[in-house]
Amino acid sequence: MRPKKTRWVKCATAPRLFEPQPRGRASKRAIVLSLDEFEAVRLLDHERLSQIQVARHMRVGRSTVSRIVSSARRKIAKALVDISVLKVEGGCCRVV
Repeated sequence: MRPKKTRWVKCATAPRLFEPQPRGRASKRAIVLSLDEFEAVRLLDHERLSQIQVARHMRVGRSTVSRIVSSARRKIAKALVDISVLKVEGGCCRVV
């Protein structure tokens, strides 16, 4: 298996933790969203850039952006549906 190419991110690296309010029903396991997944979703959905523009920002291929975003959206959906903690940390990234 090839090593992952470094992804370039511009987002702040401050710890981010999203925890549901009703703690009694919340799942105890946190779902971890990597920095590159967070950055791809931020650029694509929040900044409204195209996948090609996101790929240029992160210095990866467009198909890689598609895979990253797909994985991120699955994790976000799982956290919302299962009422789980969502943590943003780690990944093979270099902060600009």
